[in-house]
Amino acid sequence: MSQQDFERFLYKIDQLNRLVELINKSPEKYKLMISCNTHEEVVELAKKWGYEIGKRWGEY
Repeated sequence: MSQQDFERFLYKIDQLNRLVELINKSPEKYKLMISCNTHEEVVELAKKWGYEIGKRWGEY
């Protein structure tokens, strides 16, 4: 893993942690999240809320 990949990895973890915090504070957002049927739907919903969780650490 390169330094750049490691930084992307940490960034994604941070985004996921912030997303979980947001969902835990909002029953409405929780309901929207659990209504997703695919990974792509989760990624798009998170993106609407300002979080980038779609790319894996090795993707550019």
